[in-house]
Amino acid sequence: MKQVLQDMAKGGSTVVESPAPMASRGHLLIDTAVTLISAGTERMLVDFGKANLLQKAKQQPEKVKMVLEKVQTDGLATTVEAVRSKLAEPLPLGYCNVGIVNTVGSDVSGFTEGDRVVSNGGHADVVRIAKNLCAKIPDNVTNDEASFTVVASIGLQGIRLVNPTLGEAIVVTGVGLIGLLTVQMLCAQGCRVLAVDFDDSKLELAKQFGAEICNPGKGEDPVAAGMAFSRGKGVDGVIITASTKSTNPVTQAARMSRQRGRIVLVGVTGLELNRADFYEKELTFQVSCAYGPGRYDPAYEDHGHDYPYGLVRWTEQRNFEAILDLLDNGQLDVKPLISHRFEFEDAASAYELLTSDKAALGILLDYRSKTEARHNYSLELDANAKFTVGSPVVGFVGAGNYASRMLIPAFKEAGAQLHSIATSGGISGVTHGKKAGFAKTTTDTQAMIADPEINTVAIVTRHNSHAGFVVDALNAGKNVFVEKPLAITHEELAKVKSTYEKVIGSDAAPRLMVGFNRRFSPQVQKMKQLLGSVKEPKSFIMTMNAGAIPANHWTQDLEAGGGRIIGEACHFIDLMRFLADSEIVSVQARRMGNADGVDVTEDKAAIILGFADGSFGTIHYLANGAASFPKERVEVFTAGRVLQLDNFRKLKGFGWPGFKKLNLWKQDKGQNSCAAEFLTAIKNGSASPISAEELFEVAKVTIDVAEQLRKQ
Repeated sequence: MKQVLQDMAKGGSTVVESPAPMASRGHLLIDTAVTLISAGTERMLVDFGKANLLQKAKQQPEKVKMVLEKVQTDGLATTVEAVRSKLAEPLPLGYCNVGIVNTVGSDVSGFTEGDRVVSNGGHADVVRIAKNLCAKIPDNVTNDEASFTVVASIGLQGIRLVNPTLGEAIVVTGVGLIGLLTVQMLCAQGCRVLAVDFDDSKLELAKQFGAEICNPGKGEDPVAAGMAFSRGKGVDGVIITASTKSTNPVTQAARMSRQRGRIVLVGVTGLELNRADFYEKELTFQVSCAYGPGRYDPAYEDHGHDYPYGLVRWTEQRNFEAILDLLDNGQLDVKPLISHRFEFEDAASAYELLTSDKAALGILLDYRSKTEARHNYSLELDANAKFTVGSPVVGFVGAGNYASRMLIPAFKEAGAQLHSIATSGGISGVTHGKKAGFAKTTTDTQAMIADPEINTVAIVTRHNSHAGFVVDALNAGKNVFVEKPLAITHEELAKVKSTYEKVIGSDAAPRLMVGFNRRFSPQVQKMKQLLGSVKEPKSFIMTMNAGAIPANHWTQDLEAGGGRIIGEACHFIDLMRFLADSEIVSVQARRMGNADGVDVTEDKAAIILGFADGSFGTIHYLANGAASFPKERVEVFTAGRVLQLDNFRKLKGFGWPGFKKLNLWKQDKGQNSCAAEFLTAIKNGSASPISAEELFEVAKVTIDVAEQLRKQ
């Protein structure tokens, strides 16, 4: 398959070849026929990609603040690496897709193979889209017309929030693509419409669609025009579909509105509001969220859980259907909005036009390649790659931020032979596969695990998939490195353990390793060395100032991520187990209580572990602290001495003969050493750096802790 990507570091839009996605539960696999370039949104993304670092920073001051906070905790070098990595990640473009259903995934009803559908899929010849983000196209609606559905639904949602009634006077400020569609829908609803824009050609189209017009570029005053249009009473509502840094559209909207008028922001503007403008009239101001209810809700978009029809009449999907109905009955005419069309393979020219011609409206991309040729699930990145038998030949499952920025480079530096990288969507596999030097990339993970050339599999996917992939890889006789956690339930853990015990007796027994990198950091190794000379029990205090993550983030989802205790606090359970060098014999946990009837997530908790040698320790996993405080702090008290480690950069010793401090210029959490020791064990035929018994012990204790917290 091929897909359009935007380079966010240097600018430039390119068509990139990658493996096609495979069908999955709750999703449709669609062969694209035509897509629409969203002139406003995509022009903004392209312009941002072409901007220099200073210009990017000015456009995203909130991100700059986050970067400065990261410098304080993680150090300058680590932060610079993280920013460069983020900008190097290309962005798939597009969200207005029309195509033919190729495959219907399990748990999908209402669609069949061969259906013509519209979706929010990107500019790619094959897209995989969740069922709630697709809608069937009526027979009388052409592909070209249907391609406007998603962008039109953005305007429709703005209209729903304004809630106009028959005969009301509504102003549309900014009549680009979304604005012109909004004008037509308001007129179809029986509203009187005034269109405001600086572009005469767009205003002429708005006039053809039934609106009166105002051009501030010609000296016309939008406020005066609005008052005259409303016969001196003030307009009933304003929908702002403009994209500008200026606050003028909101200020003008307030001043032309009647008492208790409604203002809805669909586009992007400055928001330095004058309280008096809103206070005296009791105006309502609301920001519209894309296509409608369901947007950014993982339960709706990813998991396919629809909202009750009687309670949420208009969702994203139902808005799509409403637009298609308007197209079907002729109340929405998009033909005059088609300004240009290109072959998909020439998408780069389309984006050059987009940035050079501000008058461009509906730019269509046509997809004419044979559909059979699009569905290749593997792609060679280096046809000349050769692999040495007996040394680690690695296949990676997953290419997310941590895998691409930390783990793959660590494996490469340690001498791993990078064979294949498997991803669900394909694009990230190509991007990071080429950068790291993999020989192949694929979306067929099972085929990669079964590949006889690969003897080691690294699993860096979402937490709920770890145990299943570990079992598959162990059964295939592969050495396994899995990023934490090993499993998110006792049932998953039992299956992994039984599989490991079954294969460990073979002649070529595979190694199992979990990415508990903290114990391999140079400063923790120094702590271990110092503590080795102390024979009496130790007391540990470990604080993880984790920072807040929204409750709807996948890591908080108990089914997808297992929660943050299982997903992240396991690092510190393992670290304490390593430093104590003794079996965990008791577990106690307490989380913060609920506040005012609102459930508090489990990421504000204390965990107390007891060890067989009499040592004990407390892990404070807290998401309610200040970002300026150290993110990770480890303290050990024993024999009249103290060790204190902050952020894996600064280690201090108090009362230790011959040791005061060990500071690093760059944060080192042990990722490189962790990977190196694992690969060395494979090369030398020695045992895994962490025993399987210890891995299973830590996994069990972590799940026990989470279950204790959930019962409180």
